[in-house]
Amino acid sequence: MTNSEQQRYRFSEAPIWELQRSYYEELGLQAWKNDQVPQYITSNPMIGTAYAEMIFGFLQDRYALGQTDEPVIILEMGAGAGRLAFQVLQKLSELIDYAGIKLPPFQYVMSDLPVKNIAGWQQHPGLIPFVQQGILDFARFDAVHDTELHLTHSGNVIHVGGLKQPLLVIANYFFDSIQQELLYIDEGKIYECEVSLKYPEEAESMGTSEVLKGIIPEYHYSRAAGYEEKSYPYHVVADYYRKKLEDTHILFPATALACMERLDSLSQAGFLLLTADKGDHRLENWEFAEPPKLMHHGSISLTANYHAMQYFFEQKGALSLFTPHHYKNLNVGCILKLKDPASHVHTRLAYRRFVDRFGPDDFFSLKVWVDQNFDSIGLQQILAFWRLGGYDAELFIQSAERISSLLEDANDEELLDLQHGIQQMWAGYYPMPQRYDLALDSGLLLFEMDMYRDARMFLERSLHESEEEPVITVLYCLAICSYELEDMEAALDYTCKALVLEPEHEEALDLLAALSEG
Repeated sequence: MTNSEQQRYRFSEAPIWELQRSYYEELGLQAWKNDQVPQYITSNPMIGTAYAEMIFGFLQDRYALGQTDEPVIILEMGAGAGRLAFQVLQKLSELIDYAGIKLPPFQYVMSDLPVKNIAGWQQHPGLIPFVQQGILDFARFDAVHDTELHLTHSGNVIHVGGLKQPLLVIANYFFDSIQQELLYIDEGKIYECEVSLKYPEEAESMGTSEVLKGIIPEYHYSRAAGYEEKSYPYHVVADYYRKKLEDTHILFPATALACMERLDSLSQAGFLLLTADKGDHRLENWEFAEPPKLMHHGSISLTANYHAMQYFFEQKGALSLFTPHHYKNLNVGCILKLKDPASHVHTRLAYRRFVDRFGPDDFFSLKVWVDQNFDSIGLQQILAFWRLGGYDAELFIQSAERISSLLEDANDEELLDLQHGIQQMWAGYYPMPQRYDLALDSGLLLFEMDMYRDARMFLERSLHESEEEPVITVLYCLAICSYELEDMEAALDYTCKALVLEPEHEEALDLLAALSEG
């Protein structure tokens, strides 16, 4: 098929978006297996803590304004694997328990388009306790079309104007993955960039992700005066770009703006948006831009146009918070479209402390450096960074080998801090679709530290939850733990099981002899 024969599409209506939907609907939570779709940067304990602090501040502000009885609905769009919701709810619950102050009630609603995702959340052991507490529910929400929220657990429906408190919206790695318009602006005129798509030769036999990866877009320009008409819903933004930009391609987030307007209509009091993405809010970063490239990571994504969202809602009285310093990997923003947004002091202070001063993007930049330098940093530095990262399991997994090599010279205080960190990590661990035996790594490290009670607890958990056949190392370590804890019956049982796997295992034979003599 020649280029002249290829069908042209409005960018927001190109088949790539249907392929995108199909990818997520086909895979469900498996889309995040082995990080096919990135999730760590927007769902680790650091960003969970930042969001929990801002939500906690917002609840304080609403209480101070006399809004004490009606619940605050927290809607996470594109909740994906569910890890962010878990982190936010855990950290928020800890803050509320610790503070012991009066706040309005709240309910967190995880939403996404694929039904498979909702089914996965409903069965996840990390989320079930929050459902039982009545602070978590789920909804299938189509950001392109839906005007109501239908909650799957309670059966409640949130209609237009149904909320008296502002709706609190969380959108991480969301606006970069939904439809956008593509415009070209030059000499005070707006053109639409239509797209034709060149598919891989074997597209019909390829999986959805492979097709998305192999698609090559080609752009075609046509005059689009409709964007310049005052009747266009987002004319105020399009006209600003027409006057300010020259020779530039710009991703125009009409779908995102329409989605936020529909969500805004659910509440009588506006919305608070917490969002993190590879998105630009500075106009200069959109100047003289080339046509966008589709970024592939299982699915596809583009750059989110935070500038357009900020500008549009500020014309309606909103207050926007973005960092004055430039982001490297993740731009974290907060838009308060509320009556007197400046009066929400605790919310703004939380953004200042947990994003502006040092936030998720800063942490990730440090993490990239630490990942490359584990072999040269000491135990105190590892412990400090682990605490900074909220005792994240990924940091432990990456550093476990290095920690093991440093144990010989560790003092008692460092060993106790390691033990405490492992306990905190496990309490905040959210298993992802891929299976990783965190309990095994934890148990083996604790065994090296001679902390036999905790080591046995984790190793037994690994043994019971693993789908693999037990290995002799685990069985022998369990035998030693039991022996040191004076549980001779269990020590004998584990020793015998170890010798079944390896009858000539010298250490196990020695232990069996000692147990027999006893």
